[in-house]
Amino acid sequence: MAADEGLIALDVVGVRVELPSNQPIILLKEQEGTRYLPIWIGASEATAIATAMEGVRPPRPLTHDLMRSVIDAVGALAVRVAITEMRDAVFYADLSLDVSGKEVHVSSRPSDAIALAVRTGTPVFAAPDVLDEAGVHFEEENEEEEVARFREFLEDVTVEDFLHEQAGEGEEGDEGEEPN
Repeated sequence: MAADEGLIALDVVGVRVELPSNQPIILLKEQEGTRYLPIWIGASEATAIATAMEGVRPPRPLTHDLMRSVIDAVGALAVRVAITEMRDAVFYADLSLDVSGKEVHVSSRPSDAIALAVRTGTPVFAAPDVLDEAGVHFEEENEEEEVARFREFLEDVTVEDFLHEQAGEGEEGDEGEEPN
């Protein structure tokens, strides 16, 4: 995707653990609408996103911090993250980089691209088809209540909550995302 045209701008609302499964999700909301896009992610990615959103700086760079450093070191700029499709309950994303004036596209899992985006201030978008298929509308009267409940959860959750969840996990793919 060479431009933002036709894509729907999203805000990263945050990360939460869905009960009773204890499966982390990232919640995105369309900027000019009422749909939310929940994507189930792995505990490692949830930790990476939550730490960046909380402004936590690890003593040594984590994978997504390293990715940002490499992009900066080669003089590139992360331009956009686009969640491009959902096939068989698996989300696909495209990370667009500006490398010396040329736009380069890198296939990515949405959680990894979003973990980078929250570190770099890169805008996040979704293809309309993705939101049509996987977007969720909250009831008008319940929308504010649901978002308030989610924000309250984010205020109480700590990075350690996610670190505890990922202890003992292997390199399996995330539900809703393509494995590495």
